[in-house]
Amino acid sequence: MKVGIVGAGNIGKTLSYKLSAAGHDVKIANSRGPETIDPEALSTGARAVEAADAVRDVDVVILSMPLNRMPAFATVLSAAPADAVVIDTSNYYPLRDGRIEAIDDGEVESVWLTEQIGRPIVKAWNAIGSASLAEKGAPAGTPGRIAIPVAADDTDARELGMMLVDQTGFDGFDAGPLAESWRQQPGAPCYCTDLTSEEMGKALATAEKDRLPKRRDISIAAIAERVGDGTTNPDSDYAVRLTRAIFM
Repeated sequence: MKVGIVGAGNIGKTLSYKLSAAGHDVKIANSRGPETIDPEALSTGARAVEAADAVRDVDVVILSMPLNRMPAFATVLSAAPADAVVIDTSNYYPLRDGRIEAIDDGEVESVWLTEQIGRPIVKAWNAIGSASLAEKGAPAGTPGRIAIPVAADDTDARELGMMLVDQTGFDGFDAGPLAESWRQQPGAPCYCTDLTSEEMGKALATAEKDRLPKRRDISIAAIAERVGDGTTNPDSDYAVRLTRAIFM
């Protein structure tokens, strides 16, 4: 498929590397220009382009940018084909994004985002740490393979998201509609805890919505204190131990 990735941070560049290695025609962009894209993101065949070019003539658009930048990107995204599947990897972090009143009042992040960009979305790759995504992929059928929850209202779009997750080295786990995607947001038991498919169902089912914000903020503060700002890719094993202690 033709895949456009907007956002070339730790998650975006890994998806670029893995999806182009899987045989997809990948374009990747960021806000600073093609010349600033990490060469690693291009090492398996992806092309660095301007953001406006990344959404044109594609089957899939992957948005891998901070949540607070999404509303302003809606105009650019409107140039994407009407039938392109839009996948969002972001999460709401108030310390980074500023306070978003609707989400603080209980609206599900993914539902809020669909309203801002005017497109249905698939929620995927948001519940795994960037280091685990880069380092811990494994072939299908490998014992202990990590699962990644995928939520969407459209069944076909959700299945496509699960297929792409599988091609990045993880089990795509059907997490249901967007209204339930709060179960895979920061603070939930499955968030960055590297669970298998057998463990994922229970983790999603036992999530407690009213406890998510406090746990989210505790984890962000703890990680920031120990590994620095958002430019740092935390050690995968340390990050998983920390999130399991807080969320589970």
